[in-house]
Amino acid sequence: MTDTNRATSSSNEQWTSVQAYTLAVICLLVGIAGGWFIRGSQARGSEAGVSSTAVTAPGAGSSAAQAQPTADQMKKMADTQAAPLLEKLKADPNNPELLANIGNIYYDTQQYPTAIDFYRRSLKAQPSNAGVRTDMATAYWFSGDADGAIAEFNKALTYQPNNANTLFNLGIVKWQGKMDVEGAVAAWQKLLDTNPTYEGKEKVQQLIAQAKRHTDLKPGTPAKPLAE
Repeated sequence: MTDTNRATSSSNEQWTSVQAYTLAVICLLVGIAGGWFIRGSQARGSEAGVSSTAVTAPGAGSSAAQAQPTADQMKKMADTQAAPLLEKLKADPNNPELLANIGNIYYDTQQYPTAIDFYRRSLKAQPSNAGVRTDMATAYWFSGDADGAIAEFNKALTYQPNNANTLFNLGIVKWQGKMDVEGAVAAWQKLLDTNPTYEGKEKVQQLIAQAKRHTDLKPGTPAKPLAE
């Protein structure tokens, strides 16, 4: 475990095992809420001690939903965990990895505007990082900005045209956010064509089949829930 995973010296800001477990529950709930989204970088959260599970199927149990902390509690925990990284940032304010890791903490606790701010700062120093840009784009989506999300996904693809995670998430937003079935299927098909060993191949094929069932829906019309 790196120093950044350790608690701050102040006792009232100590990152306890209970808080760490609670954050893990939060991250699970965020994944469920996000449905099928894949994180831009498989290494996301590594420095913060956060799980980097890629795909989570929709459908949470009622007990998990009832256990979800309040927004204020989540923000407080995020601030506590981000504190040692923010302290490091003082000595290296333009460190793109450090900025992205702080963004990851706020993303995983649903503090999307704050996450976007740190991702943007990271990308200013390292604009070609498609993983960070994909995470920022997904944060835009969760903030209600489908167009902004799509623009950032497309920009990420200018650096890594075949990035599987970016193509996957782009398809989700085009489908669920814009009801652009043709665009969604094109993104997913490109993912399959350019990533023949992609582990989530069956899920992508399922999404393509599901999206094609909605070809008669007009843009802006909510799609039916994904089949589990």
